[in-house]
Amino acid sequence: MIAQLVASKYPDRVLSLTSIMSTSGNPTLPQASPEVMGLMTAPGPNPFEDEAGFVAHSMAFAKRIAGTGFPFEEEAYRALIAEEVRRAYDPGSVGRQIAAIAVSGDRRPLLAAIVVPALVIHGMDDPLFVPACGEDTASSIPGAELMLVEGMGHDLPPQLYEQTIDAIEQAAHCS
Repeated sequence: MIAQLVASKYPDRVLSLTSIMSTSGNPTLPQASPEVMGLMTAPGPNPFEDEAGFVAHSMAFAKRIAGTGFPFEEEAYRALIAEEVRRAYDPGSVGRQIAAIAVSGDRRPLLAAIVVPALVIHGMDDPLFVPACGEDTASSIPGAELMLVEGMGHDLPPQLYEQTIDAIEQAAHCS
């Protein structure tokens, strides 16, 4: 969403835009289910007091938002969770991100002003921002290319790295 705002407000500083797993802020779009929101916002154990509980809590959410088309690489997620805790454990970050999404509002008028080549990548299995969110984002940006990925959720599995890099590179070369 930050990239969307930058591309719309500072077109002279942007050569292309790739929006991944995002939304336009259109208030009429379907929202994440209460179950998914509950998993995301439920406070987890403190990782320094209950590491196993924290990992289990984080893994349950990661598995829920992962798509169905690619293997869930549990060990890779465990390593990522551990790295995130070491780098910057901040239990309030999810709430701040949700607040930032809310205050950014309906960005469709800003998206309509984007003049650089744009690529919107979205998973067909995304339970946080359902596919309609990616479709709406792409339709709000003049000339945007939409890449809907079957089996992808609200994560980017390693099997999609090369395809995603290629698509971003192609969009960037259009600028």
